[in-house]
Amino acid sequence: MTRKLRQLLLFLQRENVINLLTVILVIVLSSGALIALLEPDLSFISGVWWSIVTLTTVGYGDISPSTAGGRILAVLIMFFGIGLLGMLSASLATLFIRKRMKEDMGMLASPVDNHIIICEWNHRSKAIIKELRADLQTRDIPLVLIADIEEKPIDDTNLFFVRGTVTEETLDKAQLSKAKTVVVLGDDAVETTARDAKVVLSTLTIESMNPAVYTVVELVDKANEQHCLRANADEIIIGSELSSHLIASAASDHGISKVVSELLSSRYGNEFYSMAVPKDMLGKKFIDVFIAMKTQSNATVLGVQNIRTREFISNPDVNYLVSQEDKLLVISKDRK
Repeated sequence: MTRKLRQLLLFLQRENVINLLTVILVIVLSSGALIALLEPDLSFISGVWWSIVTLTTVGYGDISPSTAGGRILAVLIMFFGIGLLGMLSASLATLFIRKRMKEDMGMLASPVDNHIIICEWNHRSKAIIKELRADLQTRDIPLVLIADIEEKPIDDTNLFFVRGTVTEETLDKAQLSKAKTVVVLGDDAVETTARDAKVVLSTLTIESMNPAVYTVVELVDKANEQHCLRANADEIIIGSELSSHLIASAASDHGISKVVSELLSSRYGNEFYSMAVPKDMLGKKFIDVFIAMKTQSNATVLGVQNIRTREFISNPDVNYLVSQEDKLLVISKDRK
């Protein structure tokens, strides 16, 4: 706290705010003392009160000078007061405007925690942010975008922008040590091999700085998957492979792509998400959990995922016992 206070004082001094406040304080005290000398039966405290009221042009009228000297002093305070307060207001307004401009240009550190960091800006980044804002679980979560673009690309009050490539410096500004998840996207401006290499390097940097953060990585070529695994990426999305699977499925089972798109989107239709096992269902058979979820919440359980091993079991055996280490993977109209 002391360090932050010292930094604030140095900042205010550098912007001449301290100097202006000092001049105003000197004028208030000196004019309060002078009016107490010039006006009969007026104490120093009352003089300071009169000086503040006059300087700010409030003019309550509870104290007014009756002597010629007091009135001359009042005129001087009025004129000086307007100028000094105008300068102070302009300085403070400039500070706020400059701060906002620096935020939009990605020059400041992000004041957030338990947030999601998105690396790189492209059409997929924009779609990801839209999906996150459509999901009840992530609607209000802070987001930090790291990208080598000139200014903040979208108007989102809970989105913070850090300008630059993924480096230790930009990750520090993005508060990586306090982040919950990092999404590493490919740079569309470079060719496939260099793009995946950049993603792997970014993942290595992120995991070396904060091994506890959950990293979701986007690759183009499946051949580079092993590199990301060695970099300790938690989840790897291979765009070309995903598209190929979806296209092949749509060719054999017409219309299935629409179903998958609906389930993966939070903006329309049913949602596909994971949830903790309700306490009253722990230790029960999968078939009993399936029936209970469908009858109680109209939610369909597709499978389970082990929290510790992250192993996914789709369509488990009816006798599979659901434990506290499991998460349910369900389809429902909305998160509950």
